[in-house]
Amino acid sequence: MPGQCQTIHAGQSPPARVAEHTHPTTPEEKQERKQRIQTHGRSSVTRSIAGAIVVKAGDMFFLSEPNGRVPLSDMHGYGLYYHDCRFLNGYELKLGHAEPDLLAASANRGFTSIIELTNPDLKMAHGQLIRKEQVGITWERTLDTEKLALYEELTCQNYGVERIELPLALTFQAAFEPLFAVRGLLAEQRGKARPPRWHEGHLCFLYEGADGIYRSLAVYFSPAPRSTDGTTAHFHLTLQPQERQQLLIALCLGEAQDQHRAHATAQQQPQPHRVKRRLQDASNESVAAATEVCSDSLLFNSIVDRSLRDLHMLQSTLQGKQFFAAGVPWFVTLFGRDSLTAALQMLAYNPNVAAQTLRLLASYQGQRVDAWRDEQPGKIVHELRVGELAHLNEIPQTPYYGTVDATPLFLILVAQHAAWTDDLTIFRDLRSHIERALEWIATYGDENGDGYLEYQGSTQQGLINQGWKDSGDAVVNADGTLAQPPISLVEVQGYVYLAKTSLADLYAHAGEAERAGQLRQEAQELQTRFNRDFWLAEKQCYALALQADNQPAAVISSNPGQALWTGIADADKARQTVDRLMADDMFSGWGVRTLSEQERRYNPIGYHLGTVWPHDNALIAAGFHRYGFYTEACRIFTGIVEATTHFAHYRLPEVFAGFRKADYGIPVRYPVACHPQAWAAGSISFLITTALGLVPEAFAQRLRIVRPVLPDFLHQLEVHRLRVGDGYTDLHFARHADGSVAVTVQRVEGPLEVIIEGGAALAQH
Repeated sequence: MPGQCQTIHAGQSPPARVAEHTHPTTPEEKQERKQRIQTHGRSSVTRSIAGAIVVKAGDMFFLSEPNGRVPLSDMHGYGLYYHDCRFLNGYELKLGHAEPDLLAASANRGFTSIIELTNPDLKMAHGQLIRKEQVGITWERTLDTEKLALYEELTCQNYGVERIELPLALTFQAAFEPLFAVRGLLAEQRGKARPPRWHEGHLCFLYEGADGIYRSLAVYFSPAPRSTDGTTAHFHLTLQPQERQQLLIALCLGEAQDQHRAHATAQQQPQPHRVKRRLQDASNESVAAATEVCSDSLLFNSIVDRSLRDLHMLQSTLQGKQFFAAGVPWFVTLFGRDSLTAALQMLAYNPNVAAQTLRLLASYQGQRVDAWRDEQPGKIVHELRVGELAHLNEIPQTPYYGTVDATPLFLILVAQHAAWTDDLTIFRDLRSHIERALEWIATYGDENGDGYLEYQGSTQQGLINQGWKDSGDAVVNADGTLAQPPISLVEVQGYVYLAKTSLADLYAHAGEAERAGQLRQEAQELQTRFNRDFWLAEKQCYALALQADNQPAAVISSNPGQALWTGIADADKARQTVDRLMADDMFSGWGVRTLSEQERRYNPIGYHLGTVWPHDNALIAAGFHRYGFYTEACRIFTGIVEATTHFAHYRLPEVFAGFRKADYGIPVRYPVACHPQAWAAGSISFLITTALGLVPEAFAQRLRIVRPVLPDFLHQLEVHRLRVGDGYTDLHFARHADGSVAVTVQRVEGPLEVIIEGGAALAQH
């Protein structure tokens, strides 16, 4: 136990750093802190994690460089994380004094990784030369959510013809940094790190949190190290020709309010193979439970499988309810906008997560006016954190409500979940939450009374921008200046329109015709105002936003494409908007950029100023299809899928750079993008739903298939176990040489009618 461990003296290993500071107590200090963590133009200021090997299971996740290393230096995002804390921030393997050479690295299954290394030329102290590539090292890592452990199997094999003596050293570093410090948004730590200690062959790290929680990391070895030095474990392997030896390592996390109970204890006999099998079975069951999609393209089938497995990987549980955590590593948490969007994307595949997400978010719905957390009655939460800084109330994410779009997206998901499931239970159970959300839109969301949902963001009030493009420089004018609050985003008005029109159907089905009529009238009035005030006739597109005095932010951006998804646009304006978004300055070849190349603030690696976001493009494609622009929707579908093939394991990142496809031939990675990321993974599933024209009308026991299309790289596609209400269907889609798509209804079970609308050479069996 801790008192029996050997103390490591200063100078032997870099200790965890604890800054001297005082708690922010004045309103000015709190606002300054809030500004620092909320208004950056990017998610992190660390070095690139684009090539990171990522494993995640439950609330634990681990990132390393491709060679398995977590650098002992500062300003990187690699390490072992749990509950908004990076427990392990340094981990290096040495062969003698040299680093091994990388041969291959993969984390294809999500919860486990495998890295293949070999040796450079090694001159040993006794004079022996171990020639380059004589030793093979296989490094397997598996996360165990039940034991809160990272299990490692380090297998060394001598491929030479002579016996070798191989020195091997593993160095560890644990600073227990809060996630906001890792991201470079805060510099200090509140608690106190105890000196690392050795006890009976294992290494102990302990952090005494200022929130009263002790966090620990214990590293166990089998066999035990020959010697230790600081936080380095030394091993000496004697390998006969072709012999292999295995070193087992367990990194165990602990959290408790008592320091003795906080010390993590390793499983007596860690069995990573059983853990892998259990996690693989869970992943397989998740995929098998979802609607199945298969095509004549093995590559596309692999992309779809990756999408579903990444979403399973990102599922987290809170209060016994499942939701999609936004993304690894920066946003492994409940994130209102992202969790709602991912659940929406997956309605045709697994509506159960949507139901649980809605109930969970409803439980956190705003109750009062709280300027620190930007909370208001009826508002849906933006972000929830559970680490030390949150416990101390030193960050506003406890939870934080600084979002303008989560509330209408919540309402849209309520309605669309019912449209797929024919289940009014959520609507009835959350009725008061729905009405409070509508009331927030009408009151707090429209303080100037102009009929638009807006936000008043400023550097003194949390997030400057509170739509999905929430970086501080995301909403700009044509002259490059920042838009001035209050800001009414173009797509957010569409969200409100879609929320009210789709909720009207729910109220009507529940027998409340008067309330349904009221919502439809409000939606119609909003649509009329919107098409008058947001339209830029000279640019043939909608404005990014209206700002102070209802002046337009008159730049060409991707946001109007999302407005098309909602149906708020007039048909003639929709046609011009599609043409504008597909022009060369907006469509990179991979997807629609967030901002036109021609705008003054365009930056192909600006977080929201010219990059390409997969989820944004999936919603834009849905908008194009809604208004009858099927060819353009397929171009987006094709661009995103082609981009996917260039990322490891076909895993779409959160965002990638806006450089032209013709210039590089590969998508350029955004350095600190999350991967996997929920609404990026869900984009593939949503693009399929859109292309096939699937329109659920579960209350009428009907599925409409409206003008299905397939991109050129697909000739046949099948959908199995598609659920609408209490009915299920299997469908076959075949693209003909002229581009038309024939639909065959292969099977229908239960009360369901399948109606095919539009297209040529369609068949129904």
